[in-house]
Amino acid sequence: MRLRLALCSVAIAATAVSSPLAAPGDLATRLSKTLRSPHVSLARTSAIAVDVRTGAVLFAHNERLPVIPASNEKLPVSWAALTRLGPAYRFKTELLGTGVRTGATWDGDLFLRGSGDPNLTVADIRRLAASVRASGITRVAGRIRGDESLFDARRGVAGWKTYFVGVETPPLSALVVDRARGWPAHSPPLLAARTLRAALVERGVTVDGLPGLGKAPAGAELLASDHSPRLATIVRAMNRESDNFTAEMLLKHLGTVDGRIGTSARGARVVLAELRAARIPIAGVRLVDGSGLSSLDRITAEALVGVIRAGLENPRIRDAFVGSLAVAGQSGTLRSRLPALSGIVRGKTGTTSRACSLSGLVNGSVAFAVLQDGAPVAFWPARAAQDRFVTALARSAYGRATASG
Repeated sequence: MRLRLALCSVAIAATAVSSPLAAPGDLATRLSKTLRSPHVSLARTSAIAVDVRTGAVLFAHNERLPVIPASNEKLPVSWAALTRLGPAYRFKTELLGTGVRTGATWDGDLFLRGSGDPNLTVADIRRLAASVRASGITRVAGRIRGDESLFDARRGVAGWKTYFVGVETPPLSALVVDRARGWPAHSPPLLAARTLRAALVERGVTVDGLPGLGKAPAGAELLASDHSPRLATIVRAMNRESDNFTAEMLLKHLGTVDGRIGTSARGARVVLAELRAARIPIAGVRLVDGSGLSSLDRITAEALVGVIRAGLENPRIRDAFVGSLAVAGQSGTLRSRLPALSGIVRGKTGTTSRACSLSGLVNGSVAFAVLQDGAPVAFWPARAAQDRFVTALARSAYGRATASG
């Protein structure tokens, strides 16, 4: 179902807190007051609240101002992935062979080819090794090669600080096992190849050659494969805990949907294409990475609320998308926030040195987004303003309503 964001015919200034809109208890005025803080710039604040059933704008302030989203960037990425790939989608890691089998010997190389599974573990690799041994192979007269060719070889993204790789996220690659434990001594695909070789040896399979790198040629024989958990499960963990690595891997994987090598830029183009198809306003939106770590990212409160409503309106992804949001006072990055609204508010947080954000749903009936930028941003006062904003929404007649299915 395509989203049609119905805007109220009310003139709203682009750079100042909006005038009161027609709402019970003068809601717009109360919401305006919640955002005021001597430590947070209203000029760099983008905020909006929308009735999800009617699309009526209950409050708006700089709602079309492009600002740095921090981890709210993960919302359009996860929504686009669920929309394009489906909640049941699984990443596949393949073990392929070149050469011939002679009795119990594989005379040639084995290639471990990744597709960007962010959850690939040593246990998964051991299961692949067990499959090889179960097939009767007891010797590999060649090498084990890690194949990361589905993605480009960039370990980070434009606009990141140099220390982000290895601190804010493991290095990016189409083939990463256990979040690249052992990097930077070895590249992620080489670490994966070493892991597979060790797992084969543990199971009684002799491997003649040393681990290495390489791209499996066309026509290589599929010997075994591993499948990740469902995308719905992956997105749930990603959004609730704000996992940067998973978001980046997901974005690059989206860049492969046209059959080309996955890059962050190609993945971002897929996300923007989905936003356009859903008629979500994208003026000023710039997606550079998947996590929101890049200083080059820009998004608007209007676009974020459009994503949230689009996720609600699509029955195919609704449960997976809404279920991925943290629950106030209960789970994820909101487990210690808004305890008085426990179970009432679902949302996605975001904090960097330059941005602080919160967007989500109040009682399933109001979609909201508050994004605050600064150089740097005073994130504690920003969070306090966000919490006041959400609390005022929850206490309103709109927030107490229950959204219709």
